[in-house]
Amino acid sequence: MPASVFDDLVGQERVAGFLRTAVESGSTSHAYLFVGPSGSGKRSAALLLACALVCDDGGCGTCAACARVRRGAHPDVRVVSPAGAKGYLVEQVRDELVPDMWLAPADGHAKIYILERAESLGDAAANAFLKTLEEPPPRVTNILLTDDYDSVIPTITSRCQVVRFSPVPPQRAVALLAEHTGAGEDEALAALAASSGVLPRALEFLRSPARREARDHVLAVLRDLPVMDGRDILVSARDLLREVKAPLDELKERQVAELRERVEFMGKAAQTRDVEQRHKRELTAREREAVLEIVAVVESWMRDVLAASAGAHGVANRDAADDISTAAGCMSQAAIQAGLAGVARARRRVSYNVSPQLAVEVMLFEIQEARTCPRSWESP
Repeated sequence: MPASVFDDLVGQERVAGFLRTAVESGSTSHAYLFVGPSGSGKRSAALLLACALVCDDGGCGTCAACARVRRGAHPDVRVVSPAGAKGYLVEQVRDELVPDMWLAPADGHAKIYILERAESLGDAAANAFLKTLEEPPPRVTNILLTDDYDSVIPTITSRCQVVRFSPVPPQRAVALLAEHTGAGEDEALAALAASSGVLPRALEFLRSPARREARDHVLAVLRDLPVMDGRDILVSARDLLREVKAPLDELKERQVAELRERVEFMGKAAQTRDVEQRHKRELTAREREAVLEIVAVVESWMRDVLAASAGAHGVANRDAADDISTAAGCMSQAAIQAGLAGVARARRRVSYNVSPQLAVEVMLFEIQEARTCPRSWESP
């Protein structure tokens, strides 16, 4: 069997086979709803299907078109997120998304729209989208993503072909990471911890030296927290954010190139406001993912401390086992729970668009307090 991009859909062999057969037989749907728990690979599957639809060879995985989709640089493949704090806005769908679908492909024979958080399509936004979803322009495919089928309004689900993704058990995930990257068990566990258990992100993590170095830096900061002063923590937070955001420079370069190509293709009449707004949303989302990776590493470390304190065997961050044991030996259960609560607050702050610098700084200060003032967390 020839190589295919669907070979990279690890842990979801049934879905990979279904999508590959649909592409090869020319029977893909105009609209899909990918349903499955967080970390099951829905977004990765959507991008792989997009590769197959824009690639002249049905998703070879090696051509320029496939490479551009995977880099997030293909002009005919768009990942769309809710523009509003509570979900998709009517004007986002009516004035931006739908009109864009009626434009001819810029660089191929198909256009693919990947809509994240389909449950955020409320009644008004959905009504603005229903006719186009049911009868899209030729060569347009919509792929909607959700964690929960029942949270998507029925008028949307009834117009899509539903594809369900299964959760991947942790041990299976470790084996798959080892199979696809050659990583050892310790490395695979660390990658899953840093990616909050999201298998595709764990794969990307293992293939990124910069992200692995950033994780090592996070662990070093956690080790040294008890002896840091306030300035040390502020500098450490700043340095960590700089490290995890460094890979975004490539995305910024691709966005500049896309704008340049649009102007060159359409001339002086080119409208760039919609592209610039999309770029801003994409960059914001990627920055949030990068910051949340710091939070995920810290959370996994604190959970390891909790496990070690309770006498449980096995930690996710095995290369930091000695530091974890030291922390567990001097922290009460209440103090550890207080540290975990600080991590949860940091996650919420990042999700609510609070300054990443502030969110990471406060998290580190709260964990330092939990580590150095354990008695303050004990019950009177």
